[in-house]
Amino acid sequence: MKIKPLYDRVLIRRLEGSTTSKGGIIIPDSAKEKPLEGEVIAVGAGRLLKDGSTRPLTVKEGDKVLFAKYAETEVKINNETLLLLREEDLLGVIQ
Repeated sequence: MKIKPLYDRVLIRRLEGSTTSKGGIIIPDSAKEKPLEGEVIAVGAGRLLKDGSTRPLTVKEGDKVLFAKYAETEVKINNETLLLLREEDLLGVIQ
């Protein structure tokens, strides 16, 4: 199944966090925080403006981004958990 986000929404695959600390200590799954980084899988057509026109999104498929905590909506597609966010919830593009 494929999904195309609507308007200013972005579909993101969360990047996996590190399983060990800098000191070499293994972090169990229950103590790990979910990373706030992801890869853009699909983007919508753009933000709908009051005059009826559409402003294209600034991110594109393949971009690695940072996003705000608790801003995402989780969706399951083909047994994979992906995140659906508005472009305004993205904090930046990782270069």
